Amino acid sequence: MDMNRSFFQRKEDRDPKWRVIDANGKILGRLATEIADALRGKDKACYTPHTDCGDYIVVLNADKIVLTGRKMVQKEYITHSGWQGGKKVVAARDLLKKHPTRLVLLAVKRMLPKNRLSDQVIKKLKLYVGSEHPHQAQV
Repeated sequence: MDMNRSFFQRKEDRDPKWRVIDANGKILGRLATEIADALRGKDKACYTPHTDCGDYIVVLNADKIVLTGRKMVQKEYITHSGWQGGKKVVAARDLLKKHPTRLVLLAVKRMLPKNRLSDQVIKKLKLYVGSEHPHQAQV
C-alpha cells in the first residue's frame, strides 16, 4: 500500500451487512451509542465521514430497554407545533408505554450528526417490540 495516498470509500464500494441486537435489559444511552456508530460505519476500518458505509441494524425487544437512575420519571421529551401553547411534554415512561420503539429511535437519531447523510442513515435502523422480525432472509 502506498503511504502517500489517502483512502476514501465510495458509495459504489460499500458492502452493508445486517446486524441483530437484542435490547432486553440494556441501558438506553450505551445501546444508542453502539447503534449510531454501527449505522454510520465508525466501527469499520473503511470509515469515511462523507459516505454511508454503515450496516443495517435490527433492534429486538425495544420495549425492554432500561434507563438508569430516575430517568424513567424525570426525563422529558418536548415537542412544539409552532403555534402558541403548542408545547407538549411527555415523560419517558409514558412514551415507553405509548410508543415503545420511539425511545431508542430518538436516542439514536440525536446521536447522529445533523446533516443530509443522517436522514439516509436512520432509515437503516429497524426497531421491533418483540423478538420476531421480518428480516430473517437478510440476516
